[in-house]
Amino acid sequence: MPVEFLTDDEAAAFGRYAGTVSQGDLERVFFLDDEDRALVERRRGDHMKLGFSLQLVTVRWLGTFLEDPLDVPVAVLDFVAEQLVVADSSQVKRYTERAKTKLDHQWEIRQAYGLIELSAAEAELRAWVAARSWTTGDGPKAIFNDAAG
Repeated sequence: MPVEFLTDDEAAAFGRYAGTVSQGDLERVFFLDDEDRALVERRRGDHMKLGFSLQLVTVRWLGTFLEDPLDVPVAVLDFVAEQLVVADSSQVKRYTERAKTKLDHQWEIRQAYGLIELSAAEAELRAWVAARSWTTGDGPKAIFNDAAG
């Protein structure tokens, strides 16, 4: 997809954690509610609970899963570990020992929260972008940001 309207920094930051996450955002987006905790508690071991939780809060924040699910700011890891009462958050490094685990967890998160792959919604997104382009005065950056949101 052409993204000439984005600066190099904006394009590089898309789908990744960029900068720091504020305390307000941590409390609003990275808080694990009862439904989240019920899913997390199905995991055995602190490393699995942390890794699963990081994937969950990451897709909530970024709208996508990371290639490396542990590539999160320390503040995010610490905030999630504190909620799970995990004293040693470095245990999360064990989460990626089995490559298939992250994919299994991504599938489960998609199922539980009704998330769909972009490829499954591509036609609908194209129609939305076309309609928005014709009916508003919004530029490509605004439409891109709203579509990504």
